[in-house]
Formats: sequence, structure tokens, C-alpha cells
Amino acid sequence: MRPFGPIEALFKGRHFDGQIIILCVSWYTSFKLSLRDLVIMMADRGITLTHTTILRWVQHYLPEFEKRWSRYARPVGGSWRMDETYIKVRGRWVYLYRAVDKAGQTVDFFLSRSRDVNAAKTFLRNAMNNRRTPTKITLDAYAASHRAVREMKQAGELPGRVRVRSSQYLNNLVEQDHRRVKQRIRPMLGFKRFDNAAITISGIELAEKIKKGQFKTGKFGHRKWTPSELWNAALAA
Repeated sequence: MRPFGPIEALFKGRHFDGQIIILCVSWYTSFKLSLRDLVIMMADRGITLTHTTILRWVQHYLPEFEKRWSRYARPVGGSWRMDETYIKVRGRWVYLYRAVDKAGQTVDFFLSRSRDVNAAKTFLRNAMNNRRTPTKITLDAYAASHRAVREMKQAGELPGRVRVRSSQYLNNLVEQDHRRVKQRIRPMLGFKRFDNAAITISGIELAEKIKKGQFKTGKFGHRKWTPSELWNAALAA
């Protein structure tokens, strides 16, 4: 893996201090705030920003922040609950595939314009990339997801021993977890572009994984961290 440079280098040439950028990005993805809420909060601290500036920071820095956090990821369990939900992008419904393990830890997400076999396969391939192969997959009754798993087994992409179940009771775990993400998306008042939506959701998922304790943060000390302090410590390490 290519070593990461110092966090300060990411903000070289920026008009605002890097700590302000990290604070805005971490708050935007961690709490139920709109961009305009953040503008007001920063103004109360004597910092004049526009909502478009914060949006550019979110889109530019989240992919890099996600890479830096991935160094500390804990492994997820092998029993997955997989489901998809809906969000709007430019007034049209798109599909958010998500999975959690039996402990509620986030496995992965995938934003797709379609809800079909290929979308389900793409999600599973991404979820298994650099992670463990599941031992069990619990699905809803939607036929395309079952067909995707069946075809991946036939092609050797999934081991034949992987057990597939369909249980509304067991899938309540991931359905409840969808709410965390959708509650955070609601104040954003919709996305204008598909790629921007995918990046923003990746940041929301990252913030949720931090809250769930899915990263090894013991090396930063064991005191109680605020969200922005924890982001700073992990990104700078």
C-alpha cells in the first residue's frame, strides 16, 4: 500500500485551515445537518462560508478520508443481512444496496440506478473485495437477489457452502439500519447528481461505522473523543 502523506499536505493552498474542513465534513456526515445549517454554525464561530464551499469539500475530501480510515477497519462477521432501499437523485428513485452482519456492523453499500440481478452481483463482489467471504446471506423475497447469489455460486464467485436464507425477521436488522442513513439524508433535501450522492453516502456510512466502533482506535488513546477529534486523530496518524 502506498504510504499516506501528512494530512496537512491535503489542504495546501486552501483558503481555510484544514481543521475547519475536517470539522465541516465530519459534522455534515455525522449529524442531521444541512449545508445551510453548517454555514450558520460556522458563522456563529466567526467563519464565513457558503454552502457550495462545504459541498465541494465533502465531494473532494471524503474519498481520501475514507482511504485513511480503512487502515483501521475491523473485520466484519460472516453472517450477512442484505437488503436494498430507495433514495431520490434528481427527482428519480435509485437503489441503495446495503448489508450488515449479525452484530449490526456495516459490511458495505452500493448505489445503483437499477434493481436487478447485475446490481445485486456488483454489490456482492464489492462487499467481498478485501473482506471475508460470507458464510450465510439473508435476503428478502426479491427474486433478483436470490438469482444473483445462485449464479455467482455456479460461476465459482461464491463458495457452494454459502447458506442463503429468506427471513423477514432476520432482515429486520438491516432494515432498521437503513433508517440511520435515510434519517441523515433527509435534511440534505435531495441529491442533484448520482456521483455526488454516492460520495456523500460513503461519508455517512463511514461516520456510522465510526459510531459503531468498527475501527481500531485504541492507538489514539482510550479517552472519550468527540467526533471531530476522532476524525483528526485517525486522519493525521
